[in-house]
Amino acid sequence: MYYPDEIVEEVRMKNDIVDVISGYVRLQKKGANHFGLCPFHNEKSPSFSVSGGKQMYYCFGCGAGGNVFTFIMEYENYSFPEAVKLLADRAGVNLPEIEYSEEVKKKESRKGRLLEINKEAARYFYYQLRSERGEKGYRYLAERGLSEETMKKFGLGFAAVSSNDLVQYLRSKGYGDELIQEAGVAAFDEKFGFHDKFWNRVMFPIQDINHRVIGFGGRVMGDGKPKYLNSPETMIFDKSRNLYGLNFARTSRQSSLILCEGYMDVIAMHQAGFTQAAASLGTAFTIGQANLAKRYVKEVLLAYDSDGAGTNAALRAIGILKEAGLSGKVINMEPYKDPDEFVKNRGAEEFRKRIEGAENSFFFELRMLEREYDLKDPEAKTKFHREIARKLCGFSEEVERENYLEAVAEKYHIGFENLRKLVASYAAQTGLASPIVRPKSGRAEKKNTPEENRKKAQRLLITWVTDEPGIYPEIAKYVNAEDFTDELYRKVADRLFEGLSKGEFNPAALVSLFEDEEEQREVAALFNTKLEELETKKEREKALHDIIYTVKRNSYEYYSERMGADVDALNKVIAGKKALEELSKTHISLDE
Repeated sequence: MYYPDEIVEEVRMKNDIVDVISGYVRLQKKGANHFGLCPFHNEKSPSFSVSGGKQMYYCFGCGAGGNVFTFIMEYENYSFPEAVKLLADRAGVNLPEIEYSEEVKKKESRKGRLLEINKEAARYFYYQLRSERGEKGYRYLAERGLSEETMKKFGLGFAAVSSNDLVQYLRSKGYGDELIQEAGVAAFDEKFGFHDKFWNRVMFPIQDINHRVIGFGGRVMGDGKPKYLNSPETMIFDKSRNLYGLNFARTSRQSSLILCEGYMDVIAMHQAGFTQAAASLGTAFTIGQANLAKRYVKEVLLAYDSDGAGTNAALRAIGILKEAGLSGKVINMEPYKDPDEFVKNRGAEEFRKRIEGAENSFFFELRMLEREYDLKDPEAKTKFHREIARKLCGFSEEVERENYLEAVAEKYHIGFENLRKLVASYAAQTGLASPIVRPKSGRAEKKNTPEENRKKAQRLLITWVTDEPGIYPEIAKYVNAEDFTDELYRKVADRLFEGLSKGEFNPAALVSLFEDEEEQREVAALFNTKLEELETKKEREKALHDIIYTVKRNSYEYYSERMGADVDALNKVIAGKKALEELSKTHISLDE
């Protein structure tokens, strides 16, 4: 479903990008722009820029960028029409009602079709659980203490023993085998042919934050292997960027998230009234999941199993939470294994007390570390104190480190000054006293190839003219859109220069001309290239002259290489040579 361009532009103009992004990211004004920590990759120093003038955002760390639609699509994992609808509702813009014809349905995105299949599969499993064939599944869930209301809330279902019932059902709904397999609910092998992926399992539909079914988890009935089976990763299901139950937890209005290990733990928590519970999806907790949680809370309470595996998982999760800038605490489950078991035996009120008494994650780490040392042995005790010092070096902020130094010294009966000296000594020996080097964002560094150098000058010119639209008449004397040798750059320059010549300046609207996410990022980068800071007007005029000259020279060389018998290229080369000769003798003025 697509909306008319004029409606889309009205929605964009009525949603100031600074206001919208401020609802997701804490921004601070610095100069003409606003800056904050990028929500799309982990960072400790703000490199995420939002320009009210350009109505665009750009991250100098990971390259994410675009207009207000791009942000909502990337942050909320929305399609373009969904982003338009959200922002239209926010701004009070009435969108035209569009009926879904059979023809339109066929043209819907592949992603939409996969979501439809998962939704149909969820309905099918839900029905099976409540039929005679799902009796043992229903009995299992009831014996685990789940009410019918809870089963309904989470859409729990059952996959029967037969190996292709769901496939037959989906075929009857008009879905082809290729799409059914791509959705992750069917598989093919030589033994069974094309068959259901799940059978003889209690089914847990996995929903994204917008309550759309994107995958499934299935617990086998009996002793079959594996005990839990999850959907494979698909176009709509990325395990590392989703959390089970977050669609409910994010609206719980709680200041913290309870992070569990399994589906049943989450469901038991919600049934007991702890609606802020969520869980990772059959994998170790990831930085992507931590960043997802960070959208809604500042603190995560770990309710992992109390056994060795659960403790190790909690220790790994603590490190990831720190990396994402989230505060973490650990809920003590002992003497029970997990939250489900605890609530069944002690009740919700006792669990609430455990939440209130959740242990600071740093002290949990120290307590787990303490188990490895015999503190009655002076040598082992010294080693333990050195490990404490090593961990204290991990606090880059001096105030925070000092606070923990004081608390640790009191807890472990270590003299405050002695501990501080130990920390200073360890930091000096290991180099931890030097500034922390931030990990690379994963964005590939651009190599200084002739092509990249050519494009860099073009990016600099587009950024400069969008930062200072008043200089366009001076630039237009020498440079036009044809001088931009990259096709995407040429499209942007053509629209930008056309608008500036008419007295219109609207770079954010240009982003919507491109459907591909990578192209939108590249367009955003065009408007956000870092310009060298120059103090005097004379220096700035020389820099602008050099950029214009470089763009023109590169254009001349580009068309010269391709001239051959092309009359059009020949004309461009002749014009380019003439312009270069003129530019070499011309002073560029920044007087408006």
